[in-house]
Amino acid sequence: MVTTENKPSTPDPRRNSAGLRRDLEILETLATPEALSAGGLGVLQLSALVGRDKGMISRTLATLAESGLISRDPITRNYRLGHKLFALAAQTFESHLVHVARPYLRQLEIATGETTHLSVLRGGNVLTLASQESNQDIRGRSWEGMTTAAWQTPSGRVLLSDWTDQALREWYEVHRDDPAVLGVAPQALPNGKPLVKNFDSLKHEINRVRRQGFAVVDEEFELGVVAVSVPVFDSRKSIIAALNVSAPKSRFGSRLGEAGKITVRVAAEISASLTDW
Repeated sequence: MVTTENKPSTPDPRRNSAGLRRDLEILETLATPEALSAGGLGVLQLSALVGRDKGMISRTLATLAESGLISRDPITRNYRLGHKLFALAAQTFESHLVHVARPYLRQLEIATGETTHLSVLRGGNVLTLASQESNQDIRGRSWEGMTTAAWQTPSGRVLLSDWTDQALREWYEVHRDDPAVLGVAPQALPNGKPLVKNFDSLKHEINRVRRQGFAVVDEEFELGVVAVSVPVFDSRKSIIAALNVSAPKSRFGSRLGEAGKITVRVAAEISASLTDW
């Protein structure tokens, strides 16, 4: 017979939700401007700020760190927001970005008659989040879900064009030997005429993007294909994406300047739609 005294206990959902609230309180505290500018907070600081016992704080921090939601600086021993949290936030934003941009990709495809793309920077690569294929029999292909080396593409140069020269050099030193096209090394490309072969030529092309407001490539990535790419900005005027049009040179080569102006206009409309995000 099971009595009240020896009846097995069951989890109290209210205790679980209280634990989640405590976890969120720590994450929100680590996300404050003060914590971010300081490079993180220690156990004692967090304990004082949230008004909880340091032993409980320490155990909670260990659990959050194990999940990747926070990380601990090996030198200062302070805790800060972790890679998984930023990755989740990025995925959320990218989903919103695609949702906002889809009608504009279609609008740009109608205006130019050519295939359009929306891309973001992922490390050393450009990831195409969405493509809108044209109705032409011969057309630029969809790159949706594919990655290419950023420094070899117009979209990549656009995405890097608001970086400082120092940040750009550091990025290049890390990523210059990354595969250029779906696992193909830059020097092995059989069908392109690359302009960027070193840091100086990359900087030269990015300066061109800064001057004219968009990037143009002429058979650089693939023989017979030309493209124009334009930055998309967030509410802080930082570049967060690139809007791109690609097409056969035989049909589109003489219209790149005109296409650049149209793409700039459509990209500005996307940027305006993102101001509240």
